[in-house]
Amino acid sequence: MTPPPLILVSPDVEPAGAEMRDASLSLSEAYLRAVLGAGGVPVAMPCTTSRAAVAECVRRCDGVLLTGGEDIHPELYARALPAALRRTAQVTPDGGARDLRELLLLDEVFRQRKPLLAICRGHQILNVALGGTLLVDIPTQQPTALAHRQMHRRYEVVHEVQLRADSLLARLLGRRSLGVNSTHHQAVDRVAEPLDAVGTGPDGIVEVLELKTKEAHLLPYLLAVQFHPERLADRYADHRAIFRSFTAACVVAREA
Repeated sequence: MTPPPLILVSPDVEPAGAEMRDASLSLSEAYLRAVLGAGGVPVAMPCTTSRAAVAECVRRCDGVLLTGGEDIHPELYARALPAALRRTAQVTPDGGARDLRELLLLDEVFRQRKPLLAICRGHQILNVALGGTLLVDIPTQQPTALAHRQMHRRYEVVHEVQLRADSLLARLLGRRSLGVNSTHHQAVDRVAEPLDAVGTGPDGIVEVLELKTKEAHLLPYLLAVQFHPERLADRYADHRAIFRSFTAACVVAREA
């Protein structure tokens, strides 16, 4: 019997957790349930910036899941920003450390060629890591865009994403649209050179990234989404399919 794939999940840090107010891992159970439901076994990555430790975590896993959270520090992709725009960035006290951890993690993912699923913040830091940029605040920079930060509707479908016909998601779902939730105020701006924007919202905001065909050799599987499929997977087959596609790719890559 084929053992289930081990999925390394990148958490955040809560400054004062439940146990003696210690700094603690912060990770929504929705990610873990979605991975378990797709046949994988999720394991939280330790919050370390040790290159050796991160490399060993990646080596022992079959795939990596980058999760959502607060904003990436603007200095990583846009050093010269108006002060008012810079203030819209919602960076947590641990934000810089998390940025560094996940940049190290992504470097190891590409070095070791492990399947990658990147969600929301993960989608954004993937783009930054590969040389792309972000919209710091959608309402300020794209005032005619949809209201994308709908936190009160995070478990609901709020708009459609149009998918390119040759995209992984379109092939997986058998159609060119997908209903998604929306809880972000930042988004991909300039797409990194190795990536392709294969899904957009009605307002043109990038919602899905994949590797360009000519760059497909870089990883056995890469899917990055701006929305949160883990919060919809229990009720929507399309969103369960995202996790099943990822865990299946992890098994194939492990056995290749």
